[in-house]
Amino acid sequence: MLPHLDAAYNLARWLLQHEQDAEDCVQETYLNAFSAFGRFRGGDGRAWLLAIVRNACYSRLRQRRRAEPLLAFDEELHQPAAGDGSETAFWQREDVRELLDRALARLPEDFREVLVLHELEGLAYKEIAAVAAIPLGTVMSRLARARARMQIEVRALLQQNPTP
Repeated sequence: MLPHLDAAYNLARWLLQHEQDAEDCVQETYLNAFSAFGRFRGGDGRAWLLAIVRNACYSRLRQRRRAEPLLAFDEELHQPAAGDGSETAFWQREDVRELLDRALARLPEDFREVLVLHELEGLAYKEIAAVAAIPLGTVMSRLARARARMQIEVRALLQQNPTP
């Protein structure tokens, strides 16, 4: 399972959005995986481990939400912005990675999860379905909605601060 440590940490970091929590979660996951290894029935070890990471992250998020107040949804902030052609020049800038990271962090967890697993970790749709314990069709539709929402978030960030 050690070859999958980076993927486990990457998923945890994006789901929890906190480096220390991600490290703790991955450490806890590896202990749980070691304890449960006797129940592993073969197959894709990476998907099995990432499913454990995912479950641990969502458990932590549920605990965290119990203590946090709810935030109101800002409809104006999440409206798609009208394109003015300046976006093409922006994509050639070096700081695009920071913008994408900030936009990804603003996505709901279920969208962030499928984007991280597919785009950053390179998992196939079937593997994502196994990790997230959702049907294949849900993976495809969630990924499509996540990409659309990512565009909205990038545009909103650009609108807020045109020169990041």
